[in-house]
Amino acid sequence: MGEVLSAPYQAGVLKLANRVAMAPMTRGRANDETGVPSELASTYYRQRAGAGLIVTEGVYVNALAKGGPGIPGLVTDEQVRGWRPVTEAVHAEGGTIFAQLWHVGRMSHPLSLPTGELPVAPSAVRIDGPQIFTKDGLRDHVLPRALETAEVEQTVRDFARAAERAIEAGFDGVEIHGANGYLVKQFIGDNTNLRTDKYGGSVNGRLRFAVELAEAVSAAVGAERVGFRISPDNDENQIVELDPQGTYRTLVDAVDGLGLAYLHVLERGKYGAIADLRTRWSGTLIANHNGPAPTSPEVGARLVADGHADLVALGRLFISNPDLPARIASGIALAPPATENIYGGGAAGYVDYPTAAEAGTGAVAALSA
Repeated sequence: MGEVLSAPYQAGVLKLANRVAMAPMTRGRANDETGVPSELASTYYRQRAGAGLIVTEGVYVNALAKGGPGIPGLVTDEQVRGWRPVTEAVHAEGGTIFAQLWHVGRMSHPLSLPTGELPVAPSAVRIDGPQIFTKDGLRDHVLPRALETAEVEQTVRDFARAAERAIEAGFDGVEIHGANGYLVKQFIGDNTNLRTDKYGGSVNGRLRFAVELAEAVSAAVGAERVGFRISPDNDENQIVELDPQGTYRTLVDAVDGLGLAYLHVLERGKYGAIADLRTRWSGTLIANHNGPAPTSPEVGARLVADGHADLVALGRLFISNPDLPARIASGIALAPPATENIYGGGAAGYVDYPTAAEAGTGAVAALSA
């Protein structure tokens, strides 16, 4: 396992020390008023710069893209300045870091948006279920407002501009968040996209927003700096996809020729998306197998060894094991995945997890051997 995941990887601008990517994870510690990353963010990401690739927490691309308290942005000059210490810290350790560009769509609340605006979505379809977290605690979901066609087109431009901001802030590239029931996936979903304009109807219409994002962001910063994350057949946040295989084969075929940095596939449903889409994708594929249990290093190593993936993305293990690739390489026991202080707060549960050497686990010799 250690040998497989510790091997270096190079393709295009990706010159990575190992095959272990740090998956994007919301941490909710940015300034809620300004969207500027916490001063601790540079420490948090620096501690984990041993990852072959870091993908940051989701970063909002316009004011209506924000999903809740403590989410950072890449919209203002102040936010760009706030991210520079993060990218500089990761690069000082020899790491590579991409910013994940995020629009939550209907997965927001007026308490989280400017002047109490309604969340926006492809169509006015409300989530009927678990409450959403806001700065004032849990609240019921509200009926979102359907985006006008011109607003969808502007949102595409907002993603492209946020990508340019990311490069200004020193990021090596960006990842478009097209997974987990957020705006891109809401456009893809059969139950969340009831539009009759060019962004709805047929499968090509429902995929148009995703394809235009890939094209626009690639034009803005270069396709070699753009990754795309998808989660086929994932019903998270009440998304229904009646034909996930047909839909995502069509999407992959549409964007494969752009020359993107990578495709990041989160497999969570019955559809074996990683193996199926690997055969249609000509570039780098990052695998995140999240069902029924999160990806383990063992599962990830098998995916790489079997040729289904080039890299494997690990999430909460990176929170509790800041030196995760080094532990994997040396066969050191891993701390269990983090379960506390995930969202919001300060240093606790954020930058206070020790490396194996710092923990005095008897693994110091193994780390330095």
